[in-house]
Amino acid sequence: MKRRTIVIATALSLLALACAGAALAVTTVVGPLKVSATGEFEPHAFPEGGTLPTTFTSTVHIRNRKGQPPALKTLTFEFDKHGRLNYKDVPTCSRAKLEGTTPSQARQVCAGALVGTGIGKARVEMPGRPPFTISSPISIFNAPAVGGKPTMIAHAYEKVPSPQALLTEFSIERIHHGRYGYRTEIQLPEIAGGDGAAILAEAKFGRTYTRGGRKVGYVEAECSGGRLQVYGRLDFADGSHLQSLLSSPCHDEG
Repeated sequence: MKRRTIVIATALSLLALACAGAALAVTTVVGPLKVSATGEFEPHAFPEGGTLPTTFTSTVHIRNRKGQPPALKTLTFEFDKHGRLNYKDVPTCSRAKLEGTTPSQARQVCAGALVGTGIGKARVEMPGRPPFTISSPISIFNAPAVGGKPTMIAHAYEKVPSPQALLTEFSIERIHHGRYGYRTEIQLPEIAGGDGAAILAEAKFGRTYTRGGRKVGYVEAECSGGRLQVYGRLDFADGSHLQSLLSSPCHDEG
């Protein structure tokens, strides 16, 4: 596939403002490759000028009309600057604790550090076998900060070609890029020894805990301009990539 960039125009973010209470869904076709993505922040109602514990839910579907899609190599996100991470009071989990664990073992050994959950699916084409689909729960854990930056570890598990935990560590950095104030780049591991390609990723990120007698969110946000916004970029192994802008509508209580 030739290298192509598909940019979802800013006009689509304005369309999201008319979709009261719903996340924007974006579908992009690049040759035989079709990618659909949604993103939503909750709640939708915020106190005027104040913040609330917030969750971010995202779903990405990847399809190829000609069979297996190219492997997804990198996910890059820039998040709305009208948010913040309260990570210092949340327990951390190290990579060493997660090595070799199944999804249930990982969530048990690092229960206090769990800040996100989801599911991933991949299509696998191995020599001598018909194509098949594998899936795994996804767990996201708060990890020790790296270079002063909040850091997380994503955990998944595969059984082919042999059972193993798939661990991806990523940090979130502060940026000053217009609407965006946070950025992360996630390098994805090989799936099924390089014979697999992601076709679905669903994740819900955020949790609430108590600090000083009040509820605090791992992620907190305020509503500004009637929306909370995320920029995303997906880079594939064949050199193709796409960019999208997802807006989730919000409003002040009243």
